[in-house]
Amino acid sequence: MVDDISHEGLRILLRQGRRLFSTPEDVEDLPRPGLRGQEGPRRAPLRDRRQRGGGKHKDPDREPRRRRRATYNRYGGVRHLFAALDLAKDRLYGHIKPVKRRTQFLELCRYLRTLYPDKVRIAIVCDNFSPHLTTKRCQRVGTWAAANNVEIAYTPTNSSWLNRIEAQFTALRYFALDGTDHATHKEQGSMIRRYITWRNRHADDRHLRAVVDRANVA
Repeated sequence: MVDDISHEGLRILLRQGRRLFSTPEDVEDLPRPGLRGQEGPRRAPLRDRRQRGGGKHKDPDREPRRRRRATYNRYGGVRHLFAALDLAKDRLYGHIKPVKRRTQFLELCRYLRTLYPDKVRIAIVCDNFSPHLTTKRCQRVGTWAAANNVEIAYTPTNSSWLNRIEAQFTALRYFALDGTDHATHKEQGSMIRRYITWRNRHADDRHLRAVVDRANVA
C-alpha cells in the first residue's frame, strides 16, 4: 500500500505485475479494499452508471431514465427571442427569429409602436448590443425612432440586469425551458409562446412573482 503514486509509477507497477487495463470497465471490476481484510463494496460497472445517470433512487426497480441529448452540435442552428415587457400593462411580448439583427429588432419595435396611439411617446429600454444601436454605418434605429415618437434608452455597459425584463427571462427559463429536451425548434417555440400566453393571463400568480422577485433581488 502506498499513500501516493504518480502516473508513471503506476504504469511501471502494472507492467511489473503483468496486468494491463485496456478499458475503464476492467478497472471497475477490481475488488475495492475494505476493513480488517474484508472486501469492500464494488461500484456499479461504468456502462450501468452511464445508463442510469449515476444516481440512486428509492425504487430500485425503476426503469433507467432517458439521457438528455447533447447540444454542442447544433446542426439546425439556434433561435433568438426578441421580447419586451410593457410596464404599464404588465404584459410580456415575444418574437422568435432565426437571426438577431437590426431588421428583426426594428420589426419588434414597429409592433410595440402599434400598441399605443401615435401621439403617445413611448420609451424602449434595451442593452447596448450592436443590433440595438445607431452607428455611423447604420442609422436605421435612430431614424425610425425619431420619425415615430419613440425614445430608445440604453442601460449602462455590463449593466443589462438593470432592465426590468431580465427577471422575466429568469421566470421563462424556470417555467418553460429548464429540464426540457425539445426535438425541434418548432416545439421549443411553441412552449415559449404558450408560456408567454399563460404569463400574461396569470401575472399575479404567487409562484411567478416569487421567481421574478428573487431574480430582481439577485
